[in-house]
Amino acid sequence: MPVTCGSLGIPRASAITLIMQNKTKGIRDSGSKEDEADTVYLLAKELAYDVVTGQTDKLTAALAKTSGKDIVQFAKAVEISAPNIDKKVCVTKRQDNASSGSTFAKYGTTTQGSTTSHTVSVCGGEGVASTGHSSSQELRDFIRETLKEDGNGNWPTSKGTESVKPASKPNDNAQAVAKDLVALNSDEKTIVAGLLAKTIEGGEVVEIRAVSSTFRESLTIQSSEVTFEYSVKYRYVHYI
Repeated sequence: MPVTCGSLGIPRASAITLIMQNKTKGIRDSGSKEDEADTVYLLAKELAYDVVTGQTDKLTAALAKTSGKDIVQFAKAVEISAPNIDKKVCVTKRQDNASSGSTFAKYGTTTQGSTTSHTVSVCGGEGVASTGHSSSQELRDFIRETLKEDGNGNWPTSKGTESVKPASKPNDNAQAVAKDLVALNSDEKTIVAGLLAKTIEGGEVVEIRAVSSTFRESLTIQSSEVTFEYSVKYRYVHYI
């Protein structure tokens, strides 16, 4: 049974430790494979930790290092396992965030066109006048229409057409997804952390608990091979 921050009574300001278990077996048969496994494992841990602790900038950077294919698999897991979260991520907007009117953005493979031909490739993008779209789209639509199966050249940065808004910016999709994930409530973040861990090379969040101030902003991952302790505050990896 998953342990949530709320069930453990952890204040939002408290330091948190996530303990993750690596389910990948038989991958440490050579130095290069071991290094690759460690790198991917640490990325999965970083993603999970940054979600739970609500660190948008760090989460953006970690998501930007994640492959488009892995992001697609994560999003599909969210759609199946947590449809309510799917509806809160990458929700498109009306032109100028208006409260009414058929001006919602529609996802496509690139940001292009005007009025009814207008599409966006930016997560949570805004529409233009007279798009004809009366309802918003969400994460599953972003995946289906924009990222496809492997990112489709839109991860972590969207593809845009010059002079067509919203303009493409470096890592704009990674940043938009990070902002939406950080805005979730604590229980939803715990679910997302678990799904990220499972879809990025088979990790699993097995426990979330408070720790002393000595290890503030630290994250521990356990596997049958080795335990990693990574201090976000001091930016180093320590093997014990």
